[in-house]
Amino acid sequence: MIAKLVLEDGSVFAGQAFGSPTSTAGEVVFNTGMVGYPESFTDPSYEGQILILTYPLIGNYGVPPLGEMDGQLVRAFESQRIHIAGLVVSEHSKNFSHWTGKTDLHSWLEDNRIPGISGVDTRWLTQKLREKGCMLGKIVVEQQDVDFIDPNLENLVARVSPSEPIEYGDGAKKVLLINCGCKLNIVRSLLKRDVTVRVVPWDWDISKEQYDGILISNGPGDPKMCETTVERVRKALEYDTPAFGICLGSQVLALAAGADTYKLKYGHRSQNQPCVLVGSKRCYITSQNHGYAVDEKSLPPDWDPWFFNANDGTNEGIRHRNKPFISVQFHPEASPGPLDTGYLFDQFIEML
Repeated sequence: MIAKLVLEDGSVFAGQAFGSPTSTAGEVVFNTGMVGYPESFTDPSYEGQILILTYPLIGNYGVPPLGEMDGQLVRAFESQRIHIAGLVVSEHSKNFSHWTGKTDLHSWLEDNRIPGISGVDTRWLTQKLREKGCMLGKIVVEQQDVDFIDPNLENLVARVSPSEPIEYGDGAKKVLLINCGCKLNIVRSLLKRDVTVRVVPWDWDISKEQYDGILISNGPGDPKMCETTVERVRKALEYDTPAFGICLGSQVLALAAGADTYKLKYGHRSQNQPCVLVGSKRCYITSQNHGYAVDEKSLPPDWDPWFFNANDGTNEGIRHRNKPFISVQFHPEASPGPLDTGYLFDQFIEML
């Protein structure tokens, strides 16, 4: 079945369709990771995006069991459903071989009505996006044309955040986790440290909650769309209760502190982003998925940059000089990716 990827600048890339035989539109972004497509596809931060994977062979280890649970959480995935709008790969492997694989990539995408296109020169396409920046695009299958859609004009966080609170664990300390599109491995990482985790929607009135610390999760889109979350966090900071922001949560914390954020040219999406601890030469290899960043020049005087990206110098974390408020732009829960920065959860728990 014939498919084509069409970019807003008029570029057209022809290929073979797989997955769902439907057309789709969204923001075209790329990920340079070698593995981890089941985790990435189910990461809510990819909501509304057409994902290009630069690794040339995708699908060769299949998809883990879909209904397998780890306590209250689904195992092997970062949410209950696929969040990407479409997939672009160089080579789609129809056969898989791995001890965890239970189904093939094509069937998984088809069951979730997600189209894919293979046979595209993804590395050249990635170079194009690095030069021109992220663009709107669409995957058109069998001449079923659709209009371009800019997902960043929507409040994507409201689309992926749950409508009701849920509680996990029974530890002595309670963490209030504001779910802006939270990856399940953040919850898993907290539960491993023996705390109670109360997960609440992005716009929940947290002033009526009792907790020992607050964690603002990752999520999709423009953090400035989360005005309600920013205002809730701003009020929470007045009580000096420990706060930890991850990815979009870092941007929300910065906005609550009075700083500004901006859209990156093409974002950071991979498991190989080098982040340097400010004031040292220590560099961590991190997992990332975001298209916006904190403007560290706009930070108030009592806030400091904490990490920076060794590739482009962008901010990768902030912290308050005197109060227990910290955040990182990368993913310390790292699923997929290296676990080098998992110690930050230990640091947050110590702050409680």
